[in-house]
Formats: sequence, C-alpha cells, structure tokens
Amino acid sequence: MLHDRLLVRETPEKGERRSSAGLVIPETVKMATRLVWGEVCGAGTGARHVKTGDRVLFNPEDQHEVELQAERYLVLRERDVHAIASEHPTQGTGLYL
Repeated sequence: MLHDRLLVRETPEKGERRSSAGLVIPETVKMATRLVWGEVCGAGTGARHVKTGDRVLFNPEDQHEVELQAERYLVLRERDVHAIASEHPTQGTGLYL
C-alpha cells in the first residue's frame, strides 16, 4: 500500500442483533448507515496511527472495493478511520478516537 492507504478486510456482522430494550432485530432489516469494524491487512508507509493487524471502525460508504485471490478487501485512507480497537488497553476504553 502507498502513502496513507489501508487494506482492510471487513468483519462480518453476526446475524440478528438485540436492541437495548431486548427486541430481536433480524439480519434482513436495513438500518441507517452504520459504521463497521474491519481488520487492517496492510498499511502504507504514510499511515501514522494504524498498523497491520489493528481492528478499525469506519464508514462503509468511504471505501473502494478490491478483490485479491478471490477475497474481498476495502481500500481506505487513514483519515477515514473513526476508531482503533486495542485488545489490551493500558487505560480507558481501548478505543482511540
């Protein structure tokens, strides 16, 4: 990857969800545009905060799709990432916003 570009594999959502009130929301329901999580598979040399292996939160509308070896990936700019998840936070929530 070049400059601040990231190669991301989108993490699929798990079927149905539950609302905070406990209502089951089926997988087929189309909700407003939601941010999605993905795993960074490659990062350009200009990416300052994101590295390969990070889990990132991004808007699926801000991406370009590419297929490599029969697998679907997304190409994003680092500035299009809204949060980075950390598995072992030293303090706080583990999300860098």
